[in-house]
Amino acid sequence: MTEKKIGRPKATIDQDQFEAMCKIQCTQAVICAVLDVDEGTLLTWCKATYKKSFSEIFGQKRQGGRSSLRRMQWRNAEDGNVSMQIFLGKNYLGQRDKPEDLDSDVNKDASKKVIYTVAE
Repeated sequence: MTEKKIGRPKATIDQDQFEAMCKIQCTQAVICAVLDVDEGTLLTWCKATYKKSFSEIFGQKRQGGRSSLRRMQWRNAEDGNVSMQIFLGKNYLGQRDKPEDLDSDVNKDASKKVIYTVAE
């Protein structure tokens, strides 16, 4: 006589799919919904598979997504995408749309010198 197993069958989690969802920064709730497991199962699986907590693994795996996104943005800028060049310029080089205030005292003095020099 064979023994009957009691309880639910063990949930199987696709590790590649889990890591791909972390990479695109899906929330824990979304990951659980897609993998059709509850949060407790996911947390237990992370501990058993990676020997780390979900938060630690999620933090590591999402860095891969960030670097991929940065690489694609950079490639778009190099390929001539002006919007991406502006975005990267603002975020990495501190560039901005608004020029310096032309009415500042420093600019008034500088413009007076230019006017006097041209007039002479």
